[in-house]
Amino acid sequence: MLLSTCITHWRVFPQCAVIGVIASIALTPLAFAATDDAVADAIADTVTPIISPYDSRDYRVLTLENGLNVLLVSDPEADKAAASMNVRVGSAQDPDDLKGLAHFLEHMLFLGTEPYPESDAYQRYISNNAGSHNAFTAQQDTNYFFDIEPSALPGALDRFSEFFLSPLFNADHLESERNIVHSEYMARIRDESRRENDVLNQLLNPDNPTTGFAVGSRETLARPPEGEATLRERVIDFYHQHYDANVMNLAIVAPQPLDQLEEWIAERFADIPDNDLSVPTIDAPLVDSDTLPRYIERQSLQDRRQVNFYFPVPDPTDDYRTKPTQIIAHLLGDEGEGSLLAVLRDAGLADGLSAGVGRGDGNEALFTISISLTPAGAERLDDIEATLFAAIKQLRNDGLAEWRYEEQAKLNEQAFRFQQYGAPQQEATRLSMSLSRYPVEDVQYAAYRMDGPDAERQQVYLDALTPDNMLRFYSAPDIESDTVSPWFNTQWEEQVPEQPGQPLSGLALPGPNPFIASDLTLLEGQDKRPSLLVDTPSFSAWHMQDERFNTPKVEWRVSLQSPTASYSAHEAVLTRLLASWLNDSLNESLYPAWLAGQSFSAYPHARGMTLSFSGWRDGQTPLIEQALEQLESAEITDSAFERVRYQLQREWRNAPQASLYGQASRTLGEALLTPQWSTAELLAASERFDRGHLEDFRQRFLDDLYVDAMAVGNLNADLAREQTQLMRARLKPRLNRDDIANLTPLAASGEHSVLHPHSSRDESLVLRYLQGRDQTPEEQATTAVIAQWLETPFYQQLRTEQQLGYIVNAGYSPLLEAPGIALMVQSPDVESGTIAERMDVFLDEANQRLEQLSDADLAPYRQAVHDQLRQRDTSLAGMANRYWQATALEDVRFDRSDQLAERVLNVSLEDIKALWPSLREHTLDIRFNPGDEPSDVRDYREERSPLPKVRDDSA
Repeated sequence: MLLSTCITHWRVFPQCAVIGVIASIALTPLAFAATDDAVADAIADTVTPIISPYDSRDYRVLTLENGLNVLLVSDPEADKAAASMNVRVGSAQDPDDLKGLAHFLEHMLFLGTEPYPESDAYQRYISNNAGSHNAFTAQQDTNYFFDIEPSALPGALDRFSEFFLSPLFNADHLESERNIVHSEYMARIRDESRRENDVLNQLLNPDNPTTGFAVGSRETLARPPEGEATLRERVIDFYHQHYDANVMNLAIVAPQPLDQLEEWIAERFADIPDNDLSVPTIDAPLVDSDTLPRYIERQSLQDRRQVNFYFPVPDPTDDYRTKPTQIIAHLLGDEGEGSLLAVLRDAGLADGLSAGVGRGDGNEALFTISISLTPAGAERLDDIEATLFAAIKQLRNDGLAEWRYEEQAKLNEQAFRFQQYGAPQQEATRLSMSLSRYPVEDVQYAAYRMDGPDAERQQVYLDALTPDNMLRFYSAPDIESDTVSPWFNTQWEEQVPEQPGQPLSGLALPGPNPFIASDLTLLEGQDKRPSLLVDTPSFSAWHMQDERFNTPKVEWRVSLQSPTASYSAHEAVLTRLLASWLNDSLNESLYPAWLAGQSFSAYPHARGMTLSFSGWRDGQTPLIEQALEQLESAEITDSAFERVRYQLQREWRNAPQASLYGQASRTLGEALLTPQWSTAELLAASERFDRGHLEDFRQRFLDDLYVDAMAVGNLNADLAREQTQLMRARLKPRLNRDDIANLTPLAASGEHSVLHPHSSRDESLVLRYLQGRDQTPEEQATTAVIAQWLETPFYQQLRTEQQLGYIVNAGYSPLLEAPGIALMVQSPDVESGTIAERMDVFLDEANQRLEQLSDADLAPYRQAVHDQLRQRDTSLAGMANRYWQATALEDVRFDRSDQLAERVLNVSLEDIKALWPSLREHTLDIRFNPGDEPSDVRDYREERSPLPKVRDDSA
């Protein structure tokens, strides 16, 4: 997998930036490695990472004798073990005549090693032990990672370590994997971010190696001319030239004790070669300053207009302790009253903005301000540019006061103190990347650390944000040009502005943030699961007090349900408009709350909309009050209505350009769930509305409500009851739950049906859905085990051996409680009929494999599904969402996953054989070839009946 360059949207992707956060936290006690003979080649670092006071995990840092840096994290509560190896080599090291070689090498390492020569040995072991794996290649890094059931960690490390010791570079798979890399390239060729990056690379310094084509294709990875080294020899040479223990960083997160982890690592990784390599450096400038300023326009495939302002700046990675770009990005990316975005929104020119630093190469980076435009904004780019520089001038004059930096540091200290760690695989990958860039003590702390303002460095960055140091990059669907980018076929051209723009008035810097929480005490008390706090015919509220995540935060979910929310496409559009308007209308006033750790969002669903409140317990009640008051009585202006309608229409117009596998999944849901409406139906219905329609709908919606609510987090029943009473008083629900229609899974046809999505993509696809007979837990358990049994051989045969495409997978894919298995192949050059035939062959062979299957053979698949179902929640929000989803089902049970996990262990071979023929018979294909006419999915859906909820033993 190729990781595209991270251009920071700092509100959404702060982890991508070096604009991170925090102040003082005490060092933990030092951990020393054992020094017995078994681990004599491991040297413990005398400094351990700075961690949150609520982080109870044990850490140890090792440097093996070969130079490999290792970070061990022992988490006794982890139900998965994970590892990540980051190699500080990437596509920037590709030779000029073999672009994509680093990425190709990444693929080849998975295809067999000397002790494990089978091409699927690693994948099969991981999959059979409830694990997952992947890798990515970036410009200066290649990262390999996996997670697995903890008891299987030694075997996984056996196989994983051999990637870096004895890869076979299997000649039999060289051509097939070259085709797979090409398929990956073609699967992303219409991605707008990659298309923009392809043009951007033509404008940057061609001598900078990060500007090359990174993915690779059949063309760039072609066989060298006769007499030169073969492609396999070139891959091996690249591996030996660049892969070395000194440029590798390994992170392990697992429940085993540190001494045990250290022993396993020393035994398996100490023999990675030490060739005294160092991390490659880049000397060529990222941008030739003599070429700036430049004004570029490029064609987008989506109906979306956007302008990006790029400014070359020093790479801020080494400035992480003071983060001189933090306050600049924060103020330019602000969305509150008087902000750059607010001024542009009020003028009807923009509907989104982000700011941050990306594309760093160690020396230089690009400071980027990205603005999503309305059609009116696309006509006034010069005025938008002038307003941006007015905002920058404001920062130079009085924006970088020390109190602003201190406020950011305080907020980030709170975030660091109460940070919640992700799943072990996510954590291991993040730590291996961090270990490769920061000193040991800061691997956890670097993204948060703010030791104090560095006025001199801040000025360096401000001085770089000038009209003469700018690359303005406008994207729109109506740009046409004879100049086309080389790899992603993007039309672009250079322009000269006609005249300077006029800045808009109204810019103002934000004042002190009034939403910063002051009471961050942790309340003692832990409930096993949610319990009913309020249970009336028209209002149900659940509550669960939690302290296990060591954070004084609360997750509230409030579902406002109306019987007409999805009665028709018109009503479904109005529901979406109302939720979008609520978010839009509160954005400016609640943006400081978001900065302070309080967030609100409204999202539509088939029964109505859900209000989500997430953040510190302290200060959440006023947030709830404000959102409910806004929903109930705030004015809906013409400009706000048109803005949110335009955003939704843009999303629906662009749906045929979305990822093909995403379109196929959406078509499947439209076919087998009701009520559902296609994006084309929603777009058509949206044309008929004006502001008055939305105002009328709001009143109708609020007059006929049933409400479900849930609070999960560090709050007691008294506070939850107080907030519940506030909600009931405001919302005044009067309907019963029985008045609300359920989202209903439908039974697939007994005949093999084929539907085509509404798509304008250039690839082909087949998504074959095998549906269970009913919605019983027994059927769910059996279907899940069959899916696990199919997963690895499907991938191995159709992707690795037959090279049908890059996106190939099989897995359990239920629709609500309706069990099913999804088999998917997306291909750049194999038409869907051929893909379907290959699937038929695979399933026919599965019939034969099933006849030879024994109960002992089945055991690892049962165990893998069981372990996946029993995985713990790794965040408060994740746990809250899991419990919240349970309330949407008719039978509200919070132990559903545990009960299903127990049933999985009892699935017998007879159960598998009894279900298999029905799965083969009740199928639905979503197929697409370029140019296919879309199917009328509604006709298929209307002919279907609900999938039975109970088993019919007489059938």
